[in-house]
Amino acid sequence: MLVKASMSDKPELLLPPIELIQRDVLHALAEDIGSGDATAELLPAELMADAFVITREPAVLAGSAWFEACFTALDPATTIQWFAHDGMHVEKNTRLCTIRGKARALVSAERCALNFLQTLSGTATTTAQYVTAVSGTRATVLDTRKTLPGLRLAQKYAVRCGGASNHRIGLYDAMLIKENHIAAAGSLGAAVHQARTAHPLLMLEVEVESLDELDQALHANVDRIMLDEFSADDLREAIKRVAGRVPMEVSGGVDLTRLRAIAETGVDFISIGALTKHLRAIDLSMRIKFQHA
Repeated sequence: MLVKASMSDKPELLLPPIELIQRDVLHALAEDIGSGDATAELLPAELMADAFVITREPAVLAGSAWFEACFTALDPATTIQWFAHDGMHVEKNTRLCTIRGKARALVSAERCALNFLQTLSGTATTTAQYVTAVSGTRATVLDTRKTLPGLRLAQKYAVRCGGASNHRIGLYDAMLIKENHIAAAGSLGAAVHQARTAHPLLMLEVEVESLDELDQALHANVDRIMLDEFSADDLREAIKRVAGRVPMEVSGGVDLTRLRAIAETGVDFISIGALTKHLRAIDLSMRIKFQHA
């Protein structure tokens, strides 16, 4: 199946800075190639090749920039034509792109390029399933910091490709007060006061584990309240007590079997570690044809 995509179809998904993509790619290539691709050296240095990538299963595409960077890092003259864009749903046997460049570069970069594309497409595809499950409710699906080491921004980009939104990127761009912070400060109110004093401009969220803590959070001037591992009855009671005064987030033990029921309570956000933690890569295949004289 061949689906032609134009640049005007591509959604604004806010790619990470190119230097970070290149960093990811150079690390992956160094890990794989090391002192040199001994097998690729068997190919004539000037031999050209054409290739295409096909998906063996339905997917949501993500990671094309990392894929491209793998090839252009080894041969800047490599050309790639895409027939699908990041964020697009593609069916089984869809041809995703064609590639032309030096044969050595295509052979050496193939595995790293596919690793990025299949992994990030796996994240996007899983995310899209969760987003579909809450369709028609007010709930926004969020990711977490449970990402693959070194690929935080890449996976969070893939989550956006799947239609969800990002929670905080790291420990620096928002504050989430949890049980340990409350214990160290002596009370929930004291922890919130310390946080506001230290970082008044950061978004401040408090995780609560009971209805009593919920009541404390409501009086503590927070920006968002996270309900952790609440039962269905306590969740409904929490939504009733808050009555829209503070945005509410549900976290902990959320899977597809519970997701719709949680969303229908009227909660604002649902954060799900499984989007980036429980990964299954998409089955992709790359075929190469060498252009012998």
